[in-house]
Amino acid sequence: MGRTGNARKLRCSGADGWASVPAMTPPRVRPPGTADERTQLLGWLDMQRAVIHWKCEGLEEAAAHRAVLPSSPNMTMAGLVSHMRWVEHCWFEVLLLGRPAEGPHFDDGPEDADMMVDGTPLAQLLREYERQCAVSDEIVSGLSLDETGRHPEFNASQVNLRWMLLHMIEETARHAGHADAVRELLDGGTGYF
Repeated sequence: MGRTGNARKLRCSGADGWASVPAMTPPRVRPPGTADERTQLLGWLDMQRAVIHWKCEGLEEAAAHRAVLPSSPNMTMAGLVSHMRWVEHCWFEVLLLGRPAEGPHFDDGPEDADMMVDGTPLAQLLREYERQCAVSDEIVSGLSLDETGRHPEFNASQVNLRWMLLHMIEETARHAGHADAVRELLDGGTGYF
């Protein structure tokens, strides 16, 4: 089980010198180790989604849009949240169900257009992500894990929902790790799960 850190404060250095920053408390527990396959897959995905939200808690708006990695100028907390929203849409609505592709992921713009969210408040992006996750959950709840993708122009028909859920756990966890590092670089906020 994850460690909680709300009883301690961390000292960290930032642009303004040393400051005490409250350690972040993790959002939830892991799914039951003996649950059925669907419960475990959805539980792990939901936990990683919650980590994305958790890493944004209490973050100032300007910080949410500030890049901290010179080689990745669009990897901001706001950009990560937006990217995750569109990844959920892409995999579950477009590739799994074969619905029309919409959004910055599919425009003729730059590859990381879904992360270019200057001027969009973090709270709005988090709400959009939460709504998209609810759409994804509704889609997944009505299908067999053996259901294959239906998009005619993508090899999604060669992968089943089980594979897509595993991929989404991996994708969300990877970006939750990015969010963890970005948050610490922004304001020293840390928390381990």
